[in-house]
Formats: sequence, structure tokens, C-alpha cells
Amino acid sequence: MTFATYIIPFVIILSVVVFVHEFGHFIVGRWCGVKVDAFSIGFGPELWSRVDRYGTRWRIAAIPLGGYVKFHGDANAASAPDPDSLNAMPDAERAVTFAAQPVWKRSAIVFAGPFANFILAIALFAGMFGYYGRTVLAPRIGTVIEGGAGAAAGFKPGDLVLSIDGAPIDAFSKIQEIVSASADTKLTFVIRRGDKDLTLEATPAWREVESAAGKVRIGMLGLKSSADAKDVREEHFGPAESVAMGFSETWQVVHRSGAYIAGLVSGRESADQLSGPIGIAQISGQAAQAAAKVGFAPFFNLIAILSVSVGLLNLMPVPLLDGGHLLFFTIEAVRGRALNERAQELAFRLGLAMVGGLMIFSTYNDIARLLQRLVGGAS
Repeated sequence: MTFATYIIPFVIILSVVVFVHEFGHFIVGRWCGVKVDAFSIGFGPELWSRVDRYGTRWRIAAIPLGGYVKFHGDANAASAPDPDSLNAMPDAERAVTFAAQPVWKRSAIVFAGPFANFILAIALFAGMFGYYGRTVLAPRIGTVIEGGAGAAAGFKPGDLVLSIDGAPIDAFSKIQEIVSASADTKLTFVIRRGDKDLTLEATPAWREVESAAGKVRIGMLGLKSSADAKDVREEHFGPAESVAMGFSETWQVVHRSGAYIAGLVSGRESADQLSGPIGIAQISGQAAQAAAKVGFAPFFNLIAILSVSVGLLNLMPVPLLDGGHLLFFTIEAVRGRALNERAQELAFRLGLAMVGGLMIFSTYNDIARLLQRLVGGAS
């Protein structure tokens, strides 16, 4: 039951996200005339494979924690060049290697992976908006929690929020979005109470809340939405509107992720929020259980969010990741020549250590959270 509930959804979700990412590299590589030796979902021992008419070996491997596209002439799946092999190739064969392509083609091939992840997220969000629409809660306060920052600021049940810091508010979700990202920041609210418009100032307080990924710190005022039926409306969107909403939702995920990274750098956010494979598996299982009750929307929503996360992570300027390759290509374009082999080798080793360290740290976080829950449940 545990395997079926968590591992299978995890493998499905991760495989979809990885396949789309690697297919971005693959298809643009093909368009640029590069020969692809292998397209793998997963690492380790091979479970299934076939070779297509272009000589590409499509494979599914035993460890479903990623994947890779290996271009002709690469020393490994990280697209590190193999100088000895390249030098020994005939000119015609060398011409179809990744390393022989001009900088702009190599950059396009590398960027195509994260770009494909963003396209997947936009498509999934757009599809959900087009098929399901969305339920919108009016920006009306239903409950004011005693002792909260909202109560201290003077909010009362029935207040309708018109704007926050001059930005018009048309849904309660907008209040949540702004407040959660504005902890310890004074916000100016314009509200309607009865037939009067009033101005209130409130400062959201940091709160730790439990999520599927562990403890998350967000800003809170202690306000809940109205549950009155007249404050709930259903919105439906046409194709163009759905795509626009898909772009908007994807950008919101990018923005929240960027804000978290900025918070890590500034020391405002804690690194113990990072999740690894165990945490993602847990979230995947919960999304699958929710999908069994209310439809596939939670499952697709998680795929979209993880796809954005994978795209963003790979754009980080870390050697071994796509962003590291793009950094090297930028240096090459500015200098007029690539970094020497020794420098690239050292950079790849550093990148491998950083990525490995991140994986170990995030997995440690997952295990620590599981132990905390087990101890909490036992007590």
C-alpha cells in the first residue's frame, strides 16, 4: 500500500518532468544537426531499450531519479567533452558532435531543457484553467482571529478589501498572496465597511505552518475568507484566457521560488525547508490521493510546480547543471575561446560536489521531518 500510494505517483510525476526536460535538449539538438547517442529516463542498470533509425538508444533505467541525453562526442551524460575521442574522429563525424557546434547552437540546446519545463507548466496550468475554470472567493473577511495582526490592525468580519498598497484586490487569494510574501512589512489596506471606505495598516507576522514539504515560513494576519455563498463565484476561461492564466500562474511559481532563494541568501529563510526525493515522494502520494477524490487537477498541478522547479534549478549557474554550461558558453563568447580542459574539469568536479551535497542535505531534511512526525505521533 505504501509503495502504491507514494512510490508509483512519485515515479510517474518525476518521469514526466524529466522526460520533457530531456526532450527539450534532444529535439533542439536534432534541429541543430547534432547526433544523439542516448536518451535515458533514470540511471543505472537498463530495464528497457530500443535504437531508432537515427542511432539513438532510448532507454529506461532502474533508478528513476533523473535522466539524460548523451550527445555524440560527449565523455559522459553531463555533456563534458571527450577531447581524445573528438580528435580521433573524421571531420564528417566530428561535425555532428555537440562540441563542434557554434556557441549559439550549444546555448540553444542547453537552454531548451529548462525552457521545455516552463512550457509544460504553462500548458498544464492553461489546460486546468480551460477545463476546470476556477473558484474565486470575494476579498471579504469572514473571521478575524483574536490576537492576530489583523485583529490588532482593526479588521472586522464583513470588511471588504478594496486594495493593498494601492494594488486593486478582486479575490481573497490576492490578499493571501501579498500577505504571505510580506512578513514584517507594513501594508496599507483600503477596506469597505458598510457604506464607508476606511484605511487600515497591518504588518503580517512570520508564522511556521506545516505543509506536505515540511515547515514553511509565511506572513499571516489571522484573517479568514467569508464562507457566504454570495461571496463565491465560478470563473471559466476561453483558450486565449487560459493560456494567459497559464503564463501568469507559472510566473507566480517562479516569483515565489525566487523570493525563497533571495530569503536564503539574506538569512530570512531557513534551508531546512528544502525537500529531496523522500519529500517529493510524500507530496506525490498526497496529490495522487487527492486526485482519486476530486479529479486529476491536484496531480497535474504538482507536475506543473515541479516542472518549474526543475527548470529553475537547472538554470542555476552551477557547473554540471544547464546554467553552468550557459555560464561557460558566455565566457567563451566573451573571450573568443573556451576555458582550458583543466579548468572545465575542475569546475565539473566542483559542480558534482555541490549537486551531491544538495541532494544529501535535502534528503537529510526529509528524514529529519519524518522522524519528527513519527516522534510527534508516538507522543
